Amino acid sequence: MAKYYDIDDIITDEEIVSVIFQKAACGVGIDPSSETDCVEVGSKVELPFWLAHELQPRQAVSMNVPPCFNQNTRLEIQADSACVDLRSRCLYFYEFGCKIAPLVGARNIGPLLLSAFKSRYKEVLTKAHTAAFTAASKNLTILTKEETDLYEAAQSSMAAFKKWRMGGPRFQKSSFLGRKRKSIE
Repeated sequence: MAKYYDIDDIITDEEIVSVIFQKAACGVGIDPSSETDCVEVGSKVELPFWLAHELQPRQAVSMNVPPCFNQNTRLEIQADSACVDLRSRCLYFYEFGCKIAPLVGARNIGPLLLSAFKSRYKEVLTKAHTAAFTAASKNLTILTKEETDLYEAAQSSMAAFKKWRMGGPRFQKSSFLGRKRKSIE
């Protein structure tokens, strides 16, 4: 919500979260299968994050922890974070986690994000510097959007380094330094 024109931020805010209504709401039409346009107190509904984020400060809803941050995900990340397919759980795993952690009151989301990023960071950079093109496409299928951006930046950095090392533009002596001094006499 802070980055109004950022498409990644807009897509992150479209993530679906499960909420429980604390107040009745009429005329909202959230559930198309319902006969009325009213939502009763205690109803469990799935809403986009941007809407739930706006309703929570008004104490109209309480958000539940999304399934992408549940105990199973935490255990898989602790076991072997490099093999966990975070993309299928949430494309913007880290950004969404940073946005939702203070709202759901789960103190374990922050440490989960930190441990996942720290352990996957080394793997992403190692694979970016060493993987061939065919292996690279396999690696990208399990990476989140943030990790994919990091992977691509590391690959372009490595390509620029190799280009420089193989004879790209080198440091050159300035023409100013090549001039001879005039004698002061």
